[in-house]
Amino acid sequence: MLQRNCLLLLGFIPFSVLSQEADSSKKVLPIEEVVVTGQFQPSTLKNSVYRVKTIARDYIERRGSTDMSTLLNMELGIRFSNDLVLGESDIQLMGVSGQNVKVLIDGVPLIDRGSSKQSLSQIDVNTIERIEIVEGPVSVMYGTDALAGVINIITQGSAKQNNKIGITARILEESVSSEYKPFNQEGRHNAHLGINYQMDSWEIGWNGSRNNFGGFQGDLTGRALQWQPKEQWLSSAKIGYKKGKINSWYKIDYANEDLYSPGPITANYKYIDKNYVTDRLTQVLQSQWQLKENLNLNGSFSLQHYKRSTITRLHDLSNQESELTTGSGEQDVSRFNQSFARINANYYLNEKIDFLVGIEADYDHASGARIQDQSEIYDFAGFVSAEYKPFEWIKIRPGIRVIHNSIYDAPPVVPSLNAKIDFNAQWALRIGYAMGFRAPSLRELYFTFHDSNHAINGNKNLEAEHNQNYNVNLNYSKKIDNGFINSSLSGFYNRFNNLISIGQDPNNSALSTYINIGKSQTQGLTWENSLNIQNSKIKLGISYIGRSNDLHEENRDLGKYFWTAEVNSSFIQEIPKWGANINLFYKLYGKRPSYQISGSGDLMTVNQASQDAYHQLDISVNKHLYKLITVQAGVRNLTNTTNVLNTASEGSGAHSTNNSSIPISYGRSFFFGLLYQFNK
Repeated sequence: MLQRNCLLLLGFIPFSVLSQEADSSKKVLPIEEVVVTGQFQPSTLKNSVYRVKTIARDYIERRGSTDMSTLLNMELGIRFSNDLVLGESDIQLMGVSGQNVKVLIDGVPLIDRGSSKQSLSQIDVNTIERIEIVEGPVSVMYGTDALAGVINIITQGSAKQNNKIGITARILEESVSSEYKPFNQEGRHNAHLGINYQMDSWEIGWNGSRNNFGGFQGDLTGRALQWQPKEQWLSSAKIGYKKGKINSWYKIDYANEDLYSPGPITANYKYIDKNYVTDRLTQVLQSQWQLKENLNLNGSFSLQHYKRSTITRLHDLSNQESELTTGSGEQDVSRFNQSFARINANYYLNEKIDFLVGIEADYDHASGARIQDQSEIYDFAGFVSAEYKPFEWIKIRPGIRVIHNSIYDAPPVVPSLNAKIDFNAQWALRIGYAMGFRAPSLRELYFTFHDSNHAINGNKNLEAEHNQNYNVNLNYSKKIDNGFINSSLSGFYNRFNNLISIGQDPNNSALSTYINIGKSQTQGLTWENSLNIQNSKIKLGISYIGRSNDLHEENRDLGKYFWTAEVNSSFIQEIPKWGANINLFYKLYGKRPSYQISGSGDLMTVNQASQDAYHQLDISVNKHLYKLITVQAGVRNLTNTTNVLNTASEGSGAHSTNNSSIPISYGRSFFFGLLYQFNK
């Protein structure tokens, strides 16, 4: 039934494209997007010294996404990897893994249990206004974890006018391959309700969502599942005050996630089930104060509490009884807490020079049976930057950050230098250099995790990472009849010293641990193009990224760099006559070579392994009804990609699944939903 409804709507809308009349007099002009990530104060995208990629709210609605991975997986330079046992995903940005990608919500960093960015999967996409992505180090402003770049998720505010109430409700049902039952169990089931109210200087808001994933069995039998079931409850509340020169707000977010891992029934009619339960509580207080016409003060403060529980139960079918097991690690609670504060002041001297100065403090604490001792680490930092505009056509931004870490000696200063040169109204050049520093996380230092699929020990002897980045971007944009075009060519080079990765424990080949890779590099080119004309939007992007580390010295025949290509494209067609739009999103993930180590010591050999290329295609249709309701339907992963061959040795690595394939998706899925938006 779900597939039939989706196909009916998908089939009806495209034919209306042929019948719509073009309005040749309609002019489509580019809207000056305003960004905040990496800026002294909100700035237009065109004026930023950084190249900032944005994902707007209308794009999120077109995609019909219910989580961050389905929202970002079609973006150029972004890849997700899946741990099916723990139900977690990690992200890679421009060839660099998640521990070096800073994830922010409204400019405040999110705490993560480990080196992977599982926090991305616990964000309510229904509350997102837009996403801003800066590729390359932004470590002067955002500190550690920002070596590869920053993903800043901007949440929705209340209505822009006084005495206004806004209500948003959404239901979206999605099949999981061919498996589906309405509203519960098999399939994906998303429900959301949001209420915002603004009166005079005050605003209040509440949002709540339920995400239910029934798992995926595929060709397995019995109780075995390829993808484990997961249920999430996400809630947030906000109160804000804005009057005159003061704008302040307090927000609290809560996320509860329950991942269920069923075990097989044994010969004596018993089975063991596991639940991995996550509770995340985040409190944020932010304020903006205009002290003078040319002096602004901003403050952000947050308290975050993260708890991960493992609950293991033994069930006996013969007497219908169950009990908690007592094995090592089968009942476990790990807690991670973070306190964060940032205060910065922006002083606008004149049209030629602008200053930013700030301080930042970050305290992390972890406890639990899998945490060695009561572990803590803190950072204190001060930063200063300036934008100098000697001429109308050039803007230069130097900056430095001074860091004190409680465990590691940071460099005396962490510098950066960015510049933007406008050759004319169409052509602009951005160049940048930045140094990065990242101290190991608590998980990398002290966390131990052992089960049937993982064997990882923390490493107290890790060294801090250091990074240098060079980047350049040439951008062309031009208004044309009924639209505009944009083309952007970028290049980058990253050099890491002591990059932290997972490798074989030198003292026990059966275990994995976190290790420093002496030297590693990434470099690449990206070319992105867009054409907006009348009611059509077309995008095409190509990237070619190379990765290298010291292992190439062990086998020079492999070459210094392993290169991977990506291609993405999208087509969006608005149909005003029908109040609808049709959207296609495509991405080719090129073959991904990597190093494979066999043996150890004098018997160690290094060879090439690779992950096969694959591609994905999504299509969606949105139809507006009575101005308040939008019908959404679509097909995800039309290419039906599931697992991709990986030529590395079976069972190798800390997150081994004893399989020679990498899980990408559960296959083609159909979704159908309703979106209700009311404002008065």
